[in-house]
Amino acid sequence: MLRQEVSPSKDPVLFLQLAFSSTFFAGVVQASLGILRLGFIIDFLSKATLIGFMAGAAIIVSLQQLKALLGITHFTKQMGLVPVLSSVFHNTAEWSWQTIVMGFCFLSLLLLARHVSMKKPNLFWVSAGAPLASVIISTLLVFAFKAQHHGISIIGKLQEGLNPPSWNMLHFHGSYLGLVMKTGLVTGIISLTEGIAVGRTFAALKGYKVDGNKEMMAIGLMNIVGSSTSCYVTTGAFSRSAVNHNAGAKTAASNIIMAVTVMVTLLFLMPLFQYTPNVVLGAIIITAVVGLIDLPAAYQIWKIDKFDFIVLLCAFLGVIFISVQQGLAIAVGISIFKILLQVTRPRTGMLGNIPGTDIYRNLHHYKDGMKVPGFLILSIEASINFANTTYLNERIMRWVEEYEAQDAEEEGKKHSSLQFVILDLSAVSAIDTSGVSIFSDLKKALEKKGLEMALVNPVGEVIEKLQRWDEGRDILRPDSVYLTVGEAVASLSSAVKCQPSNRA
Repeated sequence: MLRQEVSPSKDPVLFLQLAFSSTFFAGVVQASLGILRLGFIIDFLSKATLIGFMAGAAIIVSLQQLKALLGITHFTKQMGLVPVLSSVFHNTAEWSWQTIVMGFCFLSLLLLARHVSMKKPNLFWVSAGAPLASVIISTLLVFAFKAQHHGISIIGKLQEGLNPPSWNMLHFHGSYLGLVMKTGLVTGIISLTEGIAVGRTFAALKGYKVDGNKEMMAIGLMNIVGSSTSCYVTTGAFSRSAVNHNAGAKTAASNIIMAVTVMVTLLFLMPLFQYTPNVVLGAIIITAVVGLIDLPAAYQIWKIDKFDFIVLLCAFLGVIFISVQQGLAIAVGISIFKILLQVTRPRTGMLGNIPGTDIYRNLHHYKDGMKVPGFLILSIEASINFANTTYLNERIMRWVEEYEAQDAEEEGKKHSSLQFVILDLSAVSAIDTSGVSIFSDLKKALEKKGLEMALVNPVGEVIEKLQRWDEGRDILRPDSVYLTVGEAVASLSSAVKCQPSNRA
């Protein structure tokens, strides 16, 4: 975003000022979201989304390591599957057989160590120590045999010392302020989404909870402090989190130890890593992320909910073919669409009596349930609001028409024997003004057909709002509101027996 306005080669100082300033604004945006208690946003990252994201990110991160595993020098900076594979096969001349052999050996060693630790948990230290042992052994091998002169790419000489302070380079004025704020907002939201998705992923694996507000404040504070210490905007990296997880880290204390280790390394140990081969680092990352592809969980989601599986696939394919952020955005968008679909198209079902009991259940689920002659008993299984009142009204009247048509056909009569429509509201936990008015509309429509309407178990908020709406007690008459379906059927049946029918 910054390169569209400023060239890092022509004006490097201004570019650094804008980068650090954007990082500061990104941190402010992230921390503000946490302070304003907007952590509920992470609830839109469903389990299906996280499993798809996790698998897609694992594959993308693994493919990125092909640069190190094959010894390729000119490699794409894009993350998508197509550009990565295209870069791999368009640069076959750069493949190094020495690098491939070393990479295969250390990757096999690391995967074997991981397998041993999984089979025998008391040997967890084998998997935890394997990456460090691999780095030490590979570094010694390269140094001893001068492998950097035989096709093995090494880290090389790195600058020693800690990052210099950069608070004097923060840029809060001038013509670039708008660019800095826009860049900070966009990159802050993107990095926050990815960081929280990574956090939720590992929380699901280890069985702990993630507080979205604390995550936002922590990541925001990290970027605010980072902007003053020569850092650009960052988040919880998937690959390094996977390595940390694979090493057996249990608490945040591992981050403190890691930070101290990095600091000591930057100050005193940088020359020791000069001969570390890049291929070993790639092998360590692949070993860490390959275990995050959870095929059994994906298969279970396929068996339980096909729509959730579509969400999983969208997150997976979006991350692989487009980008991590857009893959997550597509999956979250489809999840929200599913929620809207459930809100605007609530489930309704016909209830029938379980023979020998006073229990009424959905006839679609209980095949041995029986219809009660003269009664259409319907359950509404969602809150009623302005978004679904029209649908519910039409659906209930369609139930009535279908019941009458089927009943008349079975009995061979001109008219149906249907007399009562009972609405079971036990599952309706909330209702708004539009929802309350649906009962008046239904009652009028049913009365035109010569039918009576009764309500069963309107709870809490529903009964309170109905009482305020129905001041004339037209809907909430004593003979039209009941506690259970069985009570309603028994009462209305006895009332019918006590008076002659006026139906043809």
